Amino acid sequence: MINWSTDEKKFKKNDPEGYKLWRVTQLINYGLDGEKISRSFLKRMWVEIKARIDPDKAVYLEYLLWNKNPSSLSSNKNYWQ
Repeated sequence: MINWSTDEKKFKKNDPEGYKLWRVTQLINYGLDGEKISRSFLKRMWVEIKARIDPDKAVYLEYLLWNKNPSSLSSNKNYWQ
């Protein structure tokens, strides 16, 4: 993934933790482009990144990480069918 609007080297140097959160949300929202995200890293950072990612992707990731079925989705009632 190439991000044209952010100086990643400067961001990574000045705020390493913020950079990690930003980078993982960018990868989830805009595509992994062949990269992989560690399951343990996602579980550890879930509280911080959940609000920053697409709601449908968050529901799907919760299903993958914790086998948690959604209780209800207002946007699409037949999400799992």
